Amino acid sequence: MAKDRKPAPGRRAGDHGRYGRLSRERVLATALELVDREGLSALSMRRLGAELDVEAMALYRYASSKDALLDGLVEALYIELEEYLTAGPGAATAGAADHRAEEPGWRTELHRIAQATYQVSLAHPQAVPLLATRMLAVPLARRPLAVLKDHERVLALLEDAGLDEEQATAAFRAFTSWVLGYIFVELRAMVDNPEETDPAFRLGLHRMPVQELPRLRKAAPALAEHGGPAGLTAGLDALLDRFTQAP
Repeated sequence: MAKDRKPAPGRRAGDHGRYGRLSRERVLATALELVDREGLSALSMRRLGAELDVEAMALYRYASSKDALLDGLVEALYIELEEYLTAGPGAATAGAADHRAEEPGWRTELHRIAQATYQVSLAHPQAVPLLATRMLAVPLARRPLAVLKDHERVLALLEDAGLDEEQATAAFRAFTSWVLGYIFVELRAMVDNPEETDPAFRLGLHRMPVQELPRLRKAAPALAEHGGPAGLTAGLDALLDRFTQAP
């Protein structure tokens, strides 16, 4: 009978896919999984629809355009960050030094936010470029609420540190620049030939003219190493000292 027929893929009344009824959370989670697996270039409404076993048109209820879908991926990253942070102090990583317990709460929390952002980004390196490109394209007031709540949290902590509005704004910019900049440096492409065992050929140093780039060639092996959570912590300590210690 007709009433027993399952909804067709993409049908507005049902929107049932491979994993059951669609939702914005399911769509964004699947999009992030696809990007994690195959990169941003693989993401399209048609491909995402195939992943969810629905017609592409069904997805426009949850993301009105490709740009909206990309903004949704940023939202998904910040929602994961929020979940990481609400897991409690135990979610702090080894990059946060033991002396954190002796510091003011606002400083400990800023370190926890930085470390959580680092961990979430390393878990989704293919999506990290969106943290730059979508912020360049989307005005502040139009960013996902999860992003704005993160900004609000950092500003509140800087206020707790005793900074006035002007100082907190400057410190917020510096905090954001350091954390995201550090992550971008950690994830930048460095290896030219992964199958090479010789470090010089692995990095492709033979492609860099020695007469013009002697310092860069020499520093390249060290630059290819990751600073890790400890490097993020050390830089953030120096930055916070700059804004909070009396001259």
